[in-house]
Amino acid sequence: MLEFKFDTQLLIEGHDLDEDKINDWITENLKGDCLLAVGDEDLIKIHFHTNEPWKLLEYASTLGEIYDVVVENMERQANGLKG
Repeated sequence: MLEFKFDTQLLIEGHDLDEDKINDWITENLKGDCLLAVGDEDLIKIHFHTNEPWKLLEYASTLGEIYDVVVENMERQANGLKG
C-alpha cells in the first residue's frame, strides 16, 4: 500500500508567482512527497503525491488560475486499474 496515493498535477497561471515560496508552503502545510514546483513568475507547474489533493488545489487557486488539473489514484494503477 502506498503512503500517498494521489498523484496530483496542475498548472498555476498568475503574476509574481514564486516557486520557492510555493514549495515552502506546500512542504510546511501539506502531507505528501515527490514535490515539484517549477516555473517562473507567470506560470508554475506543480507535481505532488498526497492523500488530500483538494487541499493542494484549494491553495493553488488562491495564487492564480489553475488548469490542466490531473489527479490520479496510483493505488488503483498499481493494481492494474484505471487511476
